[in-house]
Amino acid sequence: MWEARADALWDRFDDMDEDAFVQAMLDLAAECDPEDPVALFEVGGAHDSTGRTATAVGYYERAVAAGLSGVRRRRVSIQMASSLREIGQPERALELIEEEQARGSDAYDGALAMCRALTLAKLGRDREGLSVALIALAPHLPRYQRSTVAYARGLVGEAPEG
Repeated sequence: MWEARADALWDRFDDMDEDAFVQAMLDLAAECDPEDPVALFEVGGAHDSTGRTATAVGYYERAVAAGLSGVRRRRVSIQMASSLREIGQPERALELIEEEQARGSDAYDGALAMCRALTLAKLGRDREGLSVALIALAPHLPRYQRSTVAYARGLVGEAPEG
């Protein structure tokens, strides 16, 4: 199965030369339709993971346009937003994150919050970014969840819910 082979390639990522890894992913993707959304996503990820961030964005955009769905749709939003932030487009990154958050909630909520917090910091909105990060962290604390959320909201001038 193609996806199992892509997963196996990712498993070898740390042991491969970056150029060889990207080429191997391109070769694997060449077995698919040129607009296969999963293949485009995987090639984008290969570029992103090897520091070819601007190139990755193009693949991510093509994957979305080709109909990428499911958990990969969520992941592409996180990865593309992170890439956009790093190539000097943090406003576009924040829009993408907000659109994805509006789609609903799932296991990637924390990753979206992390990406949002970093993007807000990149935009010079550090207190807001810290607030987002603390609110995302709160459910994972053994205690102090409520006070953490209250303090986080206070950072951006929101009254605590009561």
